[in-house]
Parts: sequence; C-alpha cells; structure tokens
Amino acid sequence: MSSTSVDHSTPPAPDAAPPAARGRRANPWLTLCAVAFGLFMVQLDGSVVAIANPEIGSDLHASTAELQWVTNSYLLALAASLILGGKLGDRFGRRTFYLVGVVGFTAASVAIGLSGSIEGVVVFRALQGLFGGLLMPNTLGLLRAVFPPRKFGMAVGIWAMVSAVSTALGPIVGGLLVEHVNWESVFYINAPIGVIALAFSAWVLPQSRNSGGRERFDIPGVVLLAAGLLCVVFGVVKGETWGWSSAGTLGAVLAGLVILVLFGWYETRVAHPLLPMRLFRSRALTVGTVITALNFFVMLGVIFFVMLYLQNVRGFTPVEAGVRTLPLSLASLVASPLGAALTQRLGARFTMPLGMVLQAAACFGMLTWQTDSSYATMWPPFIALGLGVGMVMSASSDAIVGNAPVQDGGVAGGLQATTLQIGGALGTSVLVSLISGKVGATLTGELTDAGVPAAMARGLQEAKDAVAMGVAPVSGDMPAGLRAAVVEGSGQAFLNGVHTAVVVTGVLCLIGAVVAALGLTSPGRRSADG
Repeated sequence: MSSTSVDHSTPPAPDAAPPAARGRRANPWLTLCAVAFGLFMVQLDGSVVAIANPEIGSDLHASTAELQWVTNSYLLALAASLILGGKLGDRFGRRTFYLVGVVGFTAASVAIGLSGSIEGVVVFRALQGLFGGLLMPNTLGLLRAVFPPRKFGMAVGIWAMVSAVSTALGPIVGGLLVEHVNWESVFYINAPIGVIALAFSAWVLPQSRNSGGRERFDIPGVVLLAAGLLCVVFGVVKGETWGWSSAGTLGAVLAGLVILVLFGWYETRVAHPLLPMRLFRSRALTVGTVITALNFFVMLGVIFFVMLYLQNVRGFTPVEAGVRTLPLSLASLVASPLGAALTQRLGARFTMPLGMVLQAAACFGMLTWQTDSSYATMWPPFIALGLGVGMVMSASSDAIVGNAPVQDGGVAGGLQATTLQIGGALGTSVLVSLISGKVGATLTGELTDAGVPAAMARGLQEAKDAVAMGVAPVSGDMPAGLRAAVVEGSGQAFLNGVHTAVVVTGVLCLIGAVVAALGLTSPGRRSADG
C-alpha cells in the first residue's frame, strides 16, 4: 500500500495542523487510534506474563533461575533497543519501524506459545523485547509528528491512559487465560491484536521522518548505549538474587554507568549522535525523564507486591486479585486525560507534583494493611495510586516528547520508554529486596508471637525467601493450630516488609514532588527548538 510522506524537520506552528497528506493519513486522531493498538499489546504483555510464570515453570520443568530469564531476557532486549528504535524511526520512517515492530512482536508471541521448551520461551521473549523496542518509541514519535503542540498534551493523555489501563488489566486477563485456557494463550492473545494493529495502522498511518537522510548512522553510539544499558539493567535485575552489595551486582551496575558516561561523552563529539545531548538542555525534559523513572519505580514495584499480598497472603485467585485492583485501572482511565487537560491549562509544574503527592498518599495508606484487612482499606490507595500514576505519565510524556524538537520525536519517545523500563526494573528489584531484608529480620519473632515454638520458628527462618513472596512455609502434616500460627506469623512478617517498602516509596514520591515543583518552569513553556 502506498504511503504519503510527512517531513517534520521543523516544528509546526502552534495550533496549526502539521503539513501532512490529505484524507485519512492526515487525521491525527486516526494515528492515535492506530498506535494505541500496538501500545496496548506491548503493555498488556508485560503484566500478563507475571501471572503465567508459575504455570510456565511447572509445565516446562523450569528452574527458578530459568524462569527469571523469561522476564529478564525481555527486559534486557527492550531496554537496549528503545532509543535505537526511536532513532531508526526518526531517520528512516516512524511508520515503517512501528509496523516492523508490530509484525515482529506478534510473530515472536506466537513462537513463544509454540516453542515447547523453556529455552525457546527465553529466546523468543528476547525477540519480543527487541521488536517492542522498535514499536514503543515510534508511537510517541508518530503522535509528536502529527499533532499540533496545543493538542499534543491531550493526545499524550490518551496514550498514557492506554498504557496504564493495559498494564493494570494484565493481571485480570492473564488470570482468566491461565485459569480457563493455558499459559500459551497469554501469548497467543497478541495474534489477533497484532493483526488488527497491522491492518489498521497500514491503512491510516502517515510516513514521517527527518529530512536529513544523508546523515551517517551512529554505530559506535548504538554499541555503547546498548552495552551500558544491558550492564545496568542486568545488575538491577540480578541484585535481588545476588545481593545489592555483591561484587557481581556492583560490578555490573558500575560497568554500565561507566559505559553510559563514555557514551554521553562520545555523543557530544559526533556530528549526528544517536541521542543528541542537546535534548537535556531543556530542564523540563530532564526533570520529566527523572520523574518518569520514579513513576514506574512506584507503579510496577507496588503492583508487584500488591499482587503477592492479594494472592499469597489473602488467598485470592489471580482473577479475584485482578478484579480487586480494578479501581486502579479505572482511576488511571480518568487520570490520564485529566492530567493532560491540567497540564495544558496549568502546566506540568502543577500536574506532576500533584501526581507524586497522590502516589505518596497511596503508599502511606498501605501502612494500614494487615493480614485480615477489609477491602475498604485497600481500594482508596488503589484509586490514589491510579490517579497519581496517570497524571504523572501524562505530564512527564508531555515534558519529554513535547519539549523535544519534532525531528527528535522518536528519540525522545525512546528516551522516555527506556527510562520507564529501567525505573520499573528498579522498583520491582529494590522493593523486593527491602521486603526480603525486613522479613529476614522479623520472621522468627513474628512466628513465636503467633504461637510457633521457638525452636521451630528458628528452623523456619530458612524459608524467609518464600515468606518474602507472601508464601507461608506450611506442610500438610502440620496440626491445624500450628499451621494457622505459621500462616499468621509469616503473613505478618511479609507485611512488615511491605510497610518498610511503602514508607521508602512514599518518601521518594514526596522528594519527586519537590524536584518537579522546583525543576519545572512556568506553564506552557517549550524549548525554543521544539
């Protein structure tokens, strides 16, 4: 099918539609609908897999280490390819690389279900991450290219809503599929979504790229950035199991940071850099990048231990747990366009701190949770978290992509997507480590307080890793009274860890609110070149 080209080497005038093709390919709202399909597929997949992992491990006889790589291989490939995907789209065509990403992600999803081995699952998960890295940044790049500045904020709000809702719906969809079909269906569901996304996108998306097609491609920058991100993310995801002070963790993270510093130095000395360092001259873009990382640190980290609490401590099925987190999804649905509207009217300096304060309130509200808490104590933090995450996502997306020059829209989208992935990986790993440390320190005492004999409580200390995941170390031959005591003590130790994690997270949110309030400029300001 022929495609009409849109050249956006210079930004459009405010409130003016970008000079594009006529007809359906000139309609920015059709572009938004098209990229929403791909975004929904990637974000949904990221959260449904967590529900499927136990069944994958059981069916394919995978070890815990092998099962970790089902998540880690995807995360590493995605983090390493996001900025590259945005750059390729900016130079050779955002529509082209978005469609390549959709096709590759869909095919890799089907291949995972057909693989029949844990090794195949890991390899195709890595391919999923690679194609997701081509797809995700070009969603924002396409929106930046077709929406005039005054409407871009609302488009980002809807983009953020799709992202947040699909992530929050993951546990429900995954639970239904795993319980009533099989784990393979968690990946097969991407096939119909991908086909619809491909057909609709090929029909409506305009081609947009930079006019500087003769620029030399920054291969050394690609290698340095990929190596640096791989080392950092690898160290982060392994920190939970190796220990944060271990030589392996520190070595991987420090090596990655050194390589990234070298990458930044190199990028200032080449004519056509992969990631133009001039982007960070915009204080709003820099602050937005930092807050994006913190936003997903909170969102993915908190959702991870919330699902452990609901399923392993409270005993809900995956579907029941997912239904109980619906207030989070619904709040995100409202918050993203609301956050975009507030950002347009009052500026990110208002919306971003407000969202961080709401997330802090959600975290501190979880301090009231106990092993037998009623649902009335759960849904208010879910609503506050959903509102906060949605508002910050809209405001930070506008700050990052909206403050980048149009010709760097894909790179800015890749920067945002990379930042949120690293923030999410840090959130899950760091909070699980905090919970594990507190469980280790309090488990024996909580077991004895619950009525477990002291000698047995000391012996059960060896099960602290299971308790840190919300699992009580009980066996079928335990007397009913002793079993109940072990469940009670283990649940309380887990909650001790959760309470530590939410205090730390809440404090970080308040710091983020201060950084956003002090670091952002007055409403409606844009960088001179964006």
